[in-house]
Amino acid sequence: MVQKRLSEATKKRLRAGRLLQKGKGCAEVALAVGVARQTVYTWKALLDEGGIDALRCVPERGRPAQLDQGQLASVRAALLQSPTEHGFGTELWTIKRVGVLIERLHAVRFSRAHVWRLLGMLGFSAQKPEKRAIERDEDAVRRWKCGTWPSLKKKPGENSG
Repeated sequence: MVQKRLSEATKKRLRAGRLLQKGKGCAEVALAVGVARQTVYTWKALLDEGGIDALRCVPERGRPAQLDQGQLASVRAALLQSPTEHGFGTELWTIKRVGVLIERLHAVRFSRAHVWRLLGMLGFSAQKPEKRAIERDEDAVRRWKCGTWPSLKKKPGENSG
C-alpha cells in the first residue's frame, strides 16, 4: 500500500481538527495553526458534519501561499523588535511599514489589506499609541489639576464680562 504524503494545508486542517476536538476555541485554534478565524469556523463545520476524515478530503484551492511558515515566523520575530531597528524613524509599526518590512525580508509585495490579514494570522491586533508625552511629569499634572485648575474654573453665578 502506497501512503500519500499530506500537504501542508491538510496537516494544518488535521491539527486544527484535533485542537477543536480537545475543546479549544476557534480563535485560539486559528492562532495556533496560523490561519484566519473564519477558516477555522469553516473547518469546524466540516468536522462536526463528517469527522476528522472530512478535513482530510478537502480539495486544495486558491493561490499557493507566497510565504511559508518559516518566513512568517521571521516576519513575526522582526515585528517583535523595534521599528527603529529596521530603519524606520519612530517606534510605531504601521500597515505600510509592515508591508515594506515583508518586502525587504522576503522580496514579496502584498496589498495593505493582505498585510492586515497576515498580522491577524500572526496574532497581532490594532493598537492605538498613547497620546501622552514620554517626558510627562505625572506629579506636576496632578498638582496643576488639584491646585491651579480649580481656581481657573468659573464658579456658579459668576458673569463673564
